[in-house]
Amino acid sequence: MGKLPPIVDRLPVTPLTISFEGTRKTVGRYGGTLRTLGGQSKDTRLLVVYGYARLVGYSDTFELKADLAQRVDIVEGRTFTFHLRKGHRWSDGEPFTSEDFRYYWQDVASNTELSAFGIPRALMVDGERPTVDIIDDTTVRYSWSKPNPFFLPALAAAQPLYIYRPAHYLKAFHTDYTDAAKLQDMVKASGQRNWVALHYNHDRAYRNDNVDAPTLQPWVLKTKPPADRFEFVRNPYFHRIDQVGHQLPYIDRVAMTIASSKLIPAKAGSGEVDLQSRNLNFSNYTFLKQGEKRNNFTVRGWTSSRGAKIALYPNLNVKDDVWRALVRKPNFRRAISMSINRHDINLAVFYGLAIEGNNTVLPGSPLFKPHYRNQWTEYAPDKANALLDALGLDQRNDNGIRLLPDGREAVIIVETAGEDTEQTDVLGLIREDWQKIGLKLLIKPMQREVFRRRIFSGTTLMSVWSGIENALPNAALSPAEFAPTSQQQLQWPSWGLNFETNMRMGEEPDIPAAKELLVLNQAWNETRDLKQQQKIWQRMLDIQTEQMFTIGLVAGVSQLVVVNNRLHNVPNKAVYSWKPGALFGVHRPDTFWFSAPLSATTQSPVDVGKTRP
Repeated sequence: MGKLPPIVDRLPVTPLTISFEGTRKTVGRYGGTLRTLGGQSKDTRLLVVYGYARLVGYSDTFELKADLAQRVDIVEGRTFTFHLRKGHRWSDGEPFTSEDFRYYWQDVASNTELSAFGIPRALMVDGERPTVDIIDDTTVRYSWSKPNPFFLPALAAAQPLYIYRPAHYLKAFHTDYTDAAKLQDMVKASGQRNWVALHYNHDRAYRNDNVDAPTLQPWVLKTKPPADRFEFVRNPYFHRIDQVGHQLPYIDRVAMTIASSKLIPAKAGSGEVDLQSRNLNFSNYTFLKQGEKRNNFTVRGWTSSRGAKIALYPNLNVKDDVWRALVRKPNFRRAISMSINRHDINLAVFYGLAIEGNNTVLPGSPLFKPHYRNQWTEYAPDKANALLDALGLDQRNDNGIRLLPDGREAVIIVETAGEDTEQTDVLGLIREDWQKIGLKLLIKPMQREVFRRRIFSGTTLMSVWSGIENALPNAALSPAEFAPTSQQQLQWPSWGLNFETNMRMGEEPDIPAAKELLVLNQAWNETRDLKQQQKIWQRMLDIQTEQMFTIGLVAGVSQLVVVNNRLHNVPNKAVYSWKPGALFGVHRPDTFWFSAPLSATTQSPVDVGKTRP
């Protein structure tokens, strides 16, 4: 690697200054290797999540602010003018300019081969594509005839919408910019099908698995997958500085070791990490606390923003005709909910510290109403039995298991990604509860990718996962999570896919309540009146509560975070949220720093100097 230019030439003319005033953070020192654990090689993407460099991003109070962009001018919620930072560079030193936006819009998003399903939904407003104007080298404008409330949140997401690409890097793999024979040689050498697959394989910024791809994140991948240990080094062209002019990040390197998810709590408790939250469950608390003094770390409890720690997801799009007819009936979902003894689950698994009830907004949300949490959640097996009998499930075999209309046993296979032992413990308790009402529960663990594919294909009858991402919303935030708007929604993946692909794939919802949720979601999109937005929210929450599309069990369980005592600027208390929040992202890990002594792998501090005038 060649010698780096002086820091004055590595920073934008106007870097983003992170001020610690009014916070408990302090100006740090350079150096150190931050150790963390991942459960699979694909967890290299977590450095994109934690690094959280976005055109616009959320603050730790969940306000949208400019980040990579120096500022964004917004007119009537429909015109967004991005002013980039002059002199900003990719991690390889090449300029980050409006050409990267032009390349994405004209050569990727508008290329029917590279974007076979059209442009992303967040860029569409009632079927209208944006007008994209490249004003000059540092100014780009996106505009629509109507407001687009999803545009900036999509840019700020943990898995963001990228409306720019490293054009200088990707043009080498694009048919419009590279000699056909040369391109074909690269296709053949890489084992790809064609130039489209070649380009796609190099254009996966979120996956963060290409050591050659330039990035704007604070740390750059240096280990080629697959591997058991991945190393990320400081981006010498990162655009943020602290309040005294020191370029961030403070930490030299991040080392992610891949381990079985079942071993991660043990490794964290033995002092093998400096920062860890993934794969740590509440059941690990006692064990981790025992290792604090011996291994010089602290266990912190952050507030989870999820609507449920654990929730069941009946698949309304399951292919099995008999089961589909049942799970689409609200009284079936209500019955299996009322047959679950949530209080026993709370005591047995969460020491009585969880909030029992539905997968819905939490008390900290201004939209919260007590019945959202409590409706259909009382432990009432007699009522559950009566509901199931009334649905025609009144016949049982010699073992007391109800029979389906086609004569099969009523066996509910609940599929799990197998990454959370608490889910398995809870399902074991539910199995006993359901046995009492004549339903048989089988637990089927599998790898996450297989888990997702089976749900999407309609093979899965029911799955277990955590609840809604953001259970602390206000009326000004989108309610899309409560309507069938995404394939990732495990209760109706085919309906969500239909919405995401503008009705080109999946199935249209065919039950009135789901249709109404989509209508309400669209109505929210079209109004900026806060009172009307709140009315829409409350109606959507009412529908969810009455219909029990998902079956929440417990919520309010703290997320455990293990922090090395030498690691500073990590909040003692914080909200742990994927959307919005990017887990550690909004708390800016680039500002975390180690006190002495530094690890043996520490690099020398980078040169620190004045920023450009």
